[in-house]
Amino acid sequence: MHCPYCNDPDSKVTDSRTVENGIRRRRECIQCGLRFTTYERVQRTALLLAKRDGRREEFNRDKLTAGIVKACAKRPVSFREIEKIVEDIETELSGLGHAEIRSTILGQMVMDRLGRLDRVAYVRYASVYRDFQDIESFEQVVKDLRDSTEQLSLMEGTHPLRTQGRMGRRRGVVATPPQDSSSQGQTGGDQK
Repeated sequence: MHCPYCNDPDSKVTDSRTVENGIRRRRECIQCGLRFTTYERVQRTALLLAKRDGRREEFNRDKLTAGIVKACAKRPVSFREIEKIVEDIETELSGLGHAEIRSTILGQMVMDRLGRLDRVAYVRYASVYRDFQDIESFEQVVKDLRDSTEQLSLMEGTHPLRTQGRMGRRRGVVATPPQDSSSQGQTGGDQK
């Protein structure tokens, strides 16, 4: 391992720790004495993506991450959540046991996960992935997303239109001020 400071090829490992997707090693350069960190990850067998136009391309984890990062730009999505999506997809692709995967399968995996994570990121990714040629196909994706969200909400026992707003109040519900005892009806009974 070459030192990133002086480019000397000799270094010694001072600490090794297992991290979520590999091993983290702290190294010290023999020449300059500065320390740096390296990460080791299991190299999986090469996986080819079959593109729509017939080309074959090697699966590129960094390219997948960059695409998801762009879709999630300026959204409340942490980089850790993006890394988790990429790790899950990579594991699922490896688990399929095929040397070649259609790019449409990969795209659908990303869209499924983004649909659960962030709806705006989902629509952004879908607009590039599906290469919309007209507004109707874009509207259809938004409608499908809305329908699937409503179905999920109904299955969970919540109504999608009764989302909580600020201060814990439902949107669209008008609060009525409490009535004091002097403003009750002439009959003296409770009003309903």
